[in-house]
Amino acid sequence: MKLSCLQENLSRGLSIVGRAVATRTTLPITQNVLLSTDEGRLKLAATNLEIAIVTWVGAQVEEEGAITIPAKLLADFVGSLPADKVEMTLPAGSKVMELRCARFQARITGSDADDFPPIPRLGEGVTTAVAADEFRQAVTQVTLAAATEDVRPVLTGVQCEFEGDTLTMASADGFRLAMRTLSLAQPVAEKVSAIIPAKTLNELGRLAADQQDPIQITLSPQKGQVLFKLKSVEMVSQLVQGTFPNYRQLIPQSHTNKAVVPVAEFMRATRMASIFARDGSGIVRLVINPGEGVAAGKMVVSARADEVGDNVGELDAKVEGQPSKIAFNSKYLTDVLGVVKQAEVTLETTTPSSPGVLRPIGDDSFVYVVMPMFVQW
Repeated sequence: MKLSCLQENLSRGLSIVGRAVATRTTLPITQNVLLSTDEGRLKLAATNLEIAIVTWVGAQVEEEGAITIPAKLLADFVGSLPADKVEMTLPAGSKVMELRCARFQARITGSDADDFPPIPRLGEGVTTAVAADEFRQAVTQVTLAAATEDVRPVLTGVQCEFEGDTLTMASADGFRLAMRTLSLAQPVAEKVSAIIPAKTLNELGRLAADQQDPIQITLSPQKGQVLFKLKSVEMVSQLVQGTFPNYRQLIPQSHTNKAVVPVAEFMRATRMASIFARDGSGIVRLVINPGEGVAAGKMVVSARADEVGDNVGELDAKVEGQPSKIAFNSKYLTDVLGVVKQAEVTLETTTPSSPGVLRPIGDDSFVYVVMPMFVQW
């Protein structure tokens, strides 16, 4: 193999596939990156057996070939090179890759490309597409509620339901639920659903940060895999096997109190309260009162810790219904307020022991349900 490419492009490609390089593994070769020539380009691939990422780098190819190289070593070396042309040479029958750039050179020992785990290819399945910017936003809104512990593996994933021209994404960790619907750029002919790991979607969101074109999705529940195609990048992931809970039943259909508050002020008051809540089990208390006459309603946000102290914050609210008290984990509130793009949010409550529901004003596509904390009022 003999080729040359720009240091900047090679470094970017290695950082992209580096997301899929295994860190702790019983299969050492998954800590390598696969380099191979592909139709006049340099193809980079990495896999940790759960996800696989492939990207292509523009190159001037003189001789075809393939090899796997330790990913971190190669990425660190290439990242340290000056912005110049990198020449890569692999003599026939050798496992030592030679790299040259400006006045620097290195020889890196690799492994046979045939020993690298095959990257899955999805030939059949349900194929659709979704707008990149809308999908990125949906990912940030739903993955925050996915479980991080593997006690119940299905809860570490996001339930994705494709039907007609709509994609519904939902996650739940037992304490909160996030549900987001978005439009598909390419409708599906049949209804299909799958549980995609939240880690996969978060990585995809990073990869699609600058993506303008729609993201193509090919889903193959029979094979237990999903393929995402971006511009010059492909990502394949294993699906989570199991049955996701019926999350729609967890969304309250009625409420006795409805408060509309500015997102920025609600976030500020919650963050202040969370400073004191650190030593009080993370509990933030909300007291909501409707206004009297022409006076505006109020939401009082407070927290206290016996050995530290307490704080109280007050903000105006448009309140409908009865006075209400409820307590939440401060993290669950700041997480959702951080991903709401609208200026105002609605908080719907029923009793101090019933779930609270947050909905952005002017956006019916996102719903967030959070379980209350039990406190002595």
